[in-house]
Amino acid sequence: MGALDGLMQGFQVAFSLEGILFVFIGVLIGTFIGMMPGLGPISAIAIMIPVTYGMEPSTALVMMAGVYYGAVFGGSSASILLNAPGISGTVATAFDGYPMAQKGEAGKALAIAAISSFVGGTVSVVLLMLFAPALAQVAVTFGPPEYFALMFMGLTAISSLSEGSTIKALISATLGFIAVTVGIDAQTGTTRFTFGNANLLEGFDFLIIALGLFALAEVCFLIINRKNKSLSQQADIGNLKLSKKDFKEMRGPMTRQSFLGFILGVLPGAGATIASFIGYITEKKIAKNPEEFGKGSIKGLSGPETANNAATSGAFVPLLSLGIPGSGTTAVMLGAFLVLGIQPGPLLVQDNPDIFWGIIASMYIGNIMLLVLNLPLIPHIAKLLKIPRPLLISLVIIFSMIGVYSVSFSTFDLYVLLFFGVIGYLMRLTSFPAPPFILAFILGGMMEQSLRQALTASGGSYMIFITEPISLALLIVSILAFAIPIIKNRWKKRSNPPINEN
Repeated sequence: MGALDGLMQGFQVAFSLEGILFVFIGVLIGTFIGMMPGLGPISAIAIMIPVTYGMEPSTALVMMAGVYYGAVFGGSSASILLNAPGISGTVATAFDGYPMAQKGEAGKALAIAAISSFVGGTVSVVLLMLFAPALAQVAVTFGPPEYFALMFMGLTAISSLSEGSTIKALISATLGFIAVTVGIDAQTGTTRFTFGNANLLEGFDFLIIALGLFALAEVCFLIINRKNKSLSQQADIGNLKLSKKDFKEMRGPMTRQSFLGFILGVLPGAGATIASFIGYITEKKIAKNPEEFGKGSIKGLSGPETANNAATSGAFVPLLSLGIPGSGTTAVMLGAFLVLGIQPGPLLVQDNPDIFWGIIASMYIGNIMLLVLNLPLIPHIAKLLKIPRPLLISLVIIFSMIGVYSVSFSTFDLYVLLFFGVIGYLMRLTSFPAPPFILAFILGGMMEQSLRQALTASGGSYMIFITEPISLALLIVSILAFAIPIIKNRWKKRSNPPINEN
């Protein structure tokens, strides 16, 4: 069966009354769950598994896929309006989305996020349809050395997130590395930096750190500066309409990040979070005015939003083609497949073409539904900013605490949330950027695991990173990406020496 024939069969599944209804239910549930801190797509899909008992497998899986990309789509709203990322994949969205909301452009920011998400999701679905089998083979060629080099390349972007001082960015990243090493070592079973506290054995959850450094730090800032009248002007929703100039600025990031996000989504372990960070960093590096990033840049919002939605479709490539989950969410999806008696892998297209192509076809419909559903809701969603500031601050604190408590049902995690909130506020006061901390925390654990696996495979020889061509190429790109900006700055200083007034 060719791709076109398969897709036609998939559309028959997706365009059935049941298919359309359950795609709509999936994206609606996913969108609202994505807005709430703590209840990400993993929790949503896990909760939905018992609901699917007795349902037609193709219909059930179409609904779960809708929950997945709906949650990523919806997670941007909390990031833009409250600086409280609903899911990890939308942390980078807050870097420029929240400053836009502060400037009275919340409606515009939500519209940019919705359109970028739609483009990233739609382009990646087309790529999924055309290249799923071929890209699955590429994913298999990535071993521990290649993953280590890829994560290392992601870390070289720390200088791009420095907000002026590279030294402060590197210190922030070092703190992120320290945080990720807390807990039981996954390979040796030894405890690290727990100081005898049993609550630290499992380490820190990403959600706690993200909400602490962003949401609670912002709450601290608003409470301490509550008498500042300029902050009370932020309740304006602004105009939702985008100008031709806005679309022109969005065009480049949407095109680039649709492809880059999809490719990163294909790689098992990368996912929407890393795709959004790399999307943001890439756009900042190639921008003519990088100083605008972090202050409400359209490119800085459009890039990560396109990338994270493109990555969600990419994550289905290893799942559907190889039966390998590429992220925590697709691992739960794999469980849903098995519960329904479906074995994803190379034979899925032959044995269950209705399911393989039905999921892909539902993504086309789901992305259109998300856009149609979210654009009219933007004025209502943006009215969050109309809530009186004391009440809004209280709601952010309550939602953050509920989100954190729902992960582990541990009161200790609430103290940790408060601790990182204070750390985030102090970092803000002293101009230490929070994004490098988050990036190092995300990549640190995967880097350590890949490094150990690579050294075990090579008998302890570091030469494996040079002898593997993909790994070597990525390391060279990493070194150049870090070194070139430093060389350029030094060259500028030499070319323009300070004028001696004496």
